[in-house]
Amino acid sequence: MSRIFTTSVSSIYPHYVTKVEKKGRSRAELDEVIEWLTGYDQDALRSHLDRETTFQDFFAGADLNPHVDQITGSVCGVKVQEVEDPLMRRIRYLDKLVDELAKGRPREKVLRG
Repeated sequence: MSRIFTTSVSSIYPHYVTKVEKKGRSRAELDEVIEWLTGYDQDALRSHLDRETTFQDFFAGADLNPHVDQITGSVCGVKVQEVEDPLMRRIRYLDKLVDELAKGRPREKVLRG
């Protein structure tokens, strides 16, 4: 089992915030992307962050967006669509969406609209 599975989402979240804000995007946009992916609303996301939910439990309770299969490309040299472990693939989906947001991709494209 990968160490990231038992890492809390709240310990990584500030890094996501820093990454997107350095590129002129907002925390609200980041939250919108996370909510799009997971199906959580703002209150549920805050609750997971406050409770220091692990990535394993965070994604276990998520209702993944039906369009996640449209998330393709590489994160750290690994094609997200080729990641075999379902949990790791979900984590990579999140990483990919955060990368796209930080790179200035239009919100509609990040959200596969």
